[in-house]
Amino acid sequence: MPKPTELDQYMAYLCEALGHADRDAGLADYCRGLMLPIERKSVEPLAAHIDPYHVSAKHQSMHHFVAKSDWSDKDMLQRVRGWVLPDMKLENGSFWIVDDTGFPKKGKHSVGVARQYCGQLGKQDNCQVAVSLSVASEDASLPVAYRLYLPEVWAQDEPRRRKAGVPDNLKFATKPQISLEQVRQAKESGLPPGPVLADAAYGTDTAFRDGLTELGLPYCVGVQPGVSA
Repeated sequence: MPKPTELDQYMAYLCEALGHADRDAGLADYCRGLMLPIERKSVEPLAAHIDPYHVSAKHQSMHHFVAKSDWSDKDMLQRVRGWVLPDMKLENGSFWIVDDTGFPKKGKHSVGVARQYCGQLGKQDNCQVAVSLSVASEDASLPVAYRLYLPEVWAQDEPRRRKAGVPDNLKFATKPQISLEQVRQAKESGLPPGPVLADAAYGTDTAFRDGLTELGLPYCVGVQPGVSA
């Protein structure tokens, strides 16, 4: 039997967060697919590249894992943190980086897709946006929290929410509100604290800055010229 590669060991470690062994293959296939040098990373082209002789069956199993299988993204991120953070030398100093990432998308059915600012394109366009909190040292950085932003147009559209499977308890929140909650949860989890860094999209929000102060976290954020305090 071939010796497991480091990637095999890592995937086995992550699979412990899935809660059931029948989800393991779906995670392994999806992660390997995302690393392929292809432009489109939706399930169908990933399935075609991973198993070109059984595309339909592979597409069905991968789609079930991504869209239907009951596993926790928070538990998965916790596993990733457990693997990576010990090697980041955070005892020598770290920073908490608040940011968001835009993903250009066509159409209107993907959850959260809307015409909004997309950092990848540097302009307003049709995209999804995810808000993240990353921990960084001098040597590396790691996202420790990640949440898809749900624009108000989506949050208030009950038929579209139901069709896309958006949970009923997921309400509209601004990006600074999402980020502040991520920071709060990170601190409560015992993550080694560090100064919070953010651009003006977050730093201009007074409630965001006040929230960091209440949490006892120093920060260095961008602000717009009109901000007075």
